[in-house]
Amino acid sequence: MLHQSVQKYGDRCCLSFVDQRPITYAAMGEKVAEVQQLLSSYSVKPGDKVAIWGHNMPNWGIAYMAITAMGAVAVPLLPDFSKVEIENVLNHSDSKAMLVSKRLRPKLDELHVPNVATRIMLDTLAVYASSVAPRRATPAAYTVKPSDLASIIYTSGTTGKNKGVMLTHRNLTSQLEMAYNLQPVEKDDIFLSILPLSHTYENSFGLLLPLLRGASVCYLDKAPTPSVLLPAVEKIRPTYMLTVPMIIEKIFRGKILPQLTSSMAMRLLYSIPPLRKLMHRKAARMLFQTFGGRLKFFGIGGAKLDPVVEKFLIEGKAFPYAIGYGLTETSPLIAGAVPGKVKHQSTGPVLSGVTLKISKVSKKSDEGEIWVKGPNVMLGYYKDQALTSEVFSSDGWFKTGDLGMLDSKGYLYIKGRLKNMILGASGENIYPEEIESVINNFRYVRDSLVVEQKGRLVAMVRFNPEELEQKLHELRVEAEHYVEQLKAELKAYVNSQVSRFSQISMVVTLPSDFEKTSTLKIKRYLYIRKPHS
Repeated sequence: MLHQSVQKYGDRCCLSFVDQRPITYAAMGEKVAEVQQLLSSYSVKPGDKVAIWGHNMPNWGIAYMAITAMGAVAVPLLPDFSKVEIENVLNHSDSKAMLVSKRLRPKLDELHVPNVATRIMLDTLAVYASSVAPRRATPAAYTVKPSDLASIIYTSGTTGKNKGVMLTHRNLTSQLEMAYNLQPVEKDDIFLSILPLSHTYENSFGLLLPLLRGASVCYLDKAPTPSVLLPAVEKIRPTYMLTVPMIIEKIFRGKILPQLTSSMAMRLLYSIPPLRKLMHRKAARMLFQTFGGRLKFFGIGGAKLDPVVEKFLIEGKAFPYAIGYGLTETSPLIAGAVPGKVKHQSTGPVLSGVTLKISKVSKKSDEGEIWVKGPNVMLGYYKDQALTSEVFSSDGWFKTGDLGMLDSKGYLYIKGRLKNMILGASGENIYPEEIESVINNFRYVRDSLVVEQKGRLVAMVRFNPEELEQKLHELRVEAEHYVEQLKAELKAYVNSQVSRFSQISMVVTLPSDFEKTSTLKIKRYLYIRKPHS
């Protein structure tokens, strides 16, 4: 793939920061060869593990391509991994060399990772420390088989235990073909990459897919806050972006909805469905222009999209959002719907080339655990045969751990995680994620988590402190009294919106934000193990 793209798209723009001169495909090919020669001179050979720890930048992709195309194994690390996680992953993965960005190098220097013999600055692609004496290396022609291991991706996930997902070259390239058949990418397309490249979602579709098709990828040199992101989209006017639900949810709740309901008259108009749709269409056209006016594909994945926000996107029509479902273990995509073919709260049809079945956990409904087979399914978990055996059936199906159902048109609907499901007193299946989506649409709520405590459903809520403080200033009331009033209103609101067995018994507030994964999902295990009162 690398050699074909370098030859076919040599003089085209490949990778760049938003405000810097781009690297062409030909230049990328030369830099990849230089990095391979550098690694080889420090005794890195096919099969060796090489870690990459850094924020998104052109050299990240160059390093990844250099490692994998020489038959070595890339170990991408999330920038926000803690020191303990980084140390554990580097030791567990047997990483022999490592590329680290300048911003993260001080953290690395504090760790005990004796197996990491050679350390390279990702920003400059130059060795800054090594316990191995370099030797003269001549350019080599590497032979890599489709079944060879390409990458080990460690996920902190929401369950607490880091797992090293082993993905082969076949896993990754088969996924690119599936994605292209779903939504073609052309050489004139421009990707704005804002999610971590160390996450499979961005790695597969924000790096490998555009490189396969000769498109260009732009990176931000700072965190994608509104003050950084908006000038960037205005400048490069991207045609493709990949995001997580929280980004569009924040835009809707923080910018769009307040404008649509800014007065009593506006709220009255907004409550009338035909008028609401007209208001949504105007807002969606403005949102489309805010993102540069050329978007063809605004991919949303990593977690379930809020139903109210999705209704706005569907009724707005002008904003080309797409939805998908997958896991790191499936490289990652399993199902997806492109702009214009989405269904409310569905992740879309199963990808061509993937086989899916619903393994029933109850005879009372059509819901069950999602099992899949396909060329995109991982080899297993690195150094963990017991866990690998747990997630594969005896006849080779990968058990996703997600509960879902298929409609008559083949569209997949995700209900929640099997391990998160709560069994009601009368045997009902209660999905906390569905209750949380209701809670999150209540005013001032930033995030929520529903847990079971002593047979009761408890809603743990983090109110938005800035909005709450502003409201308290306007009302001139005591914070404690108003928060208690809000909690009572929230409980009544939620219980009026959900089924009888999904009603909450108590609302508790958190003094600080929930801890989250790289895809902005709450780390549930931290709060289920340590219930609040």
